[in-house]
Amino acid sequence: MKILLHICCGPCAIMPVHILLTEGHSITGYFYNPNIHPLAEYLKRRDGAMEVAAKYGIPVIWADDYDTAAWLRMVRDKEQERCPLCWKLRLDKCFEQARDNGFDAFTTTLLYSRYQNHEKIRQLADLPRANRKKNPAFHYSDFRINWREGINISKKLGIYRQQYCGCIFSENERYAKALEK
Repeated sequence: MKILLHICCGPCAIMPVHILLTEGHSITGYFYNPNIHPLAEYLKRRDGAMEVAAKYGIPVIWADDYDTAAWLRMVRDKEQERCPLCWKLRLDKCFEQARDNGFDAFTTTLLYSRYQNHEKIRQLADLPRANRKKNPAFHYSDFRINWREGINISKKLGIYRQQYCGCIFSENERYAKALEK
């Protein structure tokens, strides 16, 4: 199958890329992540994704229309629902790229993370895809089974490893304990 893989960062891309290539799929990456804050963090993650793509020899569509202000407006007053809104935005953009560029399917490296809600991601990925004959399908795979292996490879390769999911809210949650000290 020809699959478009949404990539959130380099470390999370390693095992999905490896598994999909091992299964014989043709993969193109898609980097679209307006949620990542700040811009310096976005650039580090983009660079990590570039390193992984180069290592595995896969092409990537770089959607560098970094509009974090629009993302913040989307989640304004919806901080508790921000993750599903964020997943849906990125899945919808990946689906559109897959549809417009003749891919058989699309998927996401979010499925590598132990911290993401796989069932909700699956549900959101299937929402606007009513006409299966013309539209790419969502390719679900539980990439978490190789969690430790992916971490070890990313460390061995020296790929930048982030400390929070990406948005300003997850960054605050990650480092909030420092305020208590």
